[in-house]
Amino acid sequence: MGIKKYNPYTPSRRNMTGSDFSEVTKSTPEKSLIASKKKNSGRNNQGKITVRHHGGGNRQKYRMVDFRRIKDDIPATVIGIEYDPNRTANIALICYADGEKAYILAPQGLTDGMKVMNGKNAEIKPGNCLPLSAIPVGTLVHNIELFPGKGGQMVRSAGNSAQLMAKEGKYATLRLPSGEMRMVPIECRASIGVIGNGDHNLINYGKAGRIRHMGIRPTVRGSVMNPNDHPHGGGEGKAPVGRPGPCTPWGKPALGLKTRKKKKQSNKLIIRRRDGRAIK
Repeated sequence: MGIKKYNPYTPSRRNMTGSDFSEVTKSTPEKSLIASKKKNSGRNNQGKITVRHHGGGNRQKYRMVDFRRIKDDIPATVIGIEYDPNRTANIALICYADGEKAYILAPQGLTDGMKVMNGKNAEIKPGNCLPLSAIPVGTLVHNIELFPGKGGQMVRSAGNSAQLMAKEGKYATLRLPSGEMRMVPIECRASIGVIGNGDHNLINYGKAGRIRHMGIRPTVRGSVMNPNDHPHGGGEGKAPVGRPGPCTPWGKPALGLKTRKKKKQSNKLIIRRRDGRAIK
């Protein structure tokens, strides 16, 4: 997908860019596969803000994407590629031979009229979903399960892919986009190919209003707050943090502190972390 530029008829338009939606071939969603999406602006059932910087934004409908891909050995035809406001990747509407429709993540190269299939007997081509045991070593994959049958949880955003590095015994080794090397049960499923809309990260939003349209409210630095609002706040002029290290608004260490539990169960499945160090 390409990037389009705008004529600078206002200062904010000067460097603004956007997607040209050249991959998108279908403009309206499938009514049977959408659900209403209630806004709560980051508030819980008591009305208290539990997630900051949420609120406002355009209305959205949730598209029910099939991450599990368990309808095996039934070919499906791609009806169209659609924009999804809930994720960076585009989605593809497919129709199985028995008439059932579903949404899947759209990989690069998937176009209208192409056939996709799930199951260990499927071909190794973009859009097909197979167990890792049936995928050749070196293949680029996405939408990867962590537990067999649970549905894809890893590598689901635009332009990303993981590489299948090895298969041994009950586990397959994957190199994730972050650089982490990780083992996954070999019966877990993954979809073939690189997710489309790879130029998404090159978009320059140009003005604050476009971020507000996404439902993201402003983020304010702690150092410009009052001391009753943030540990970094207060002082005459520019003041340092005044603590051994930076903190969250609630006084917990932040910005670089490792929060992963030392005895987390899945540590034994990580061969190399994304910073290049081996898990001890």
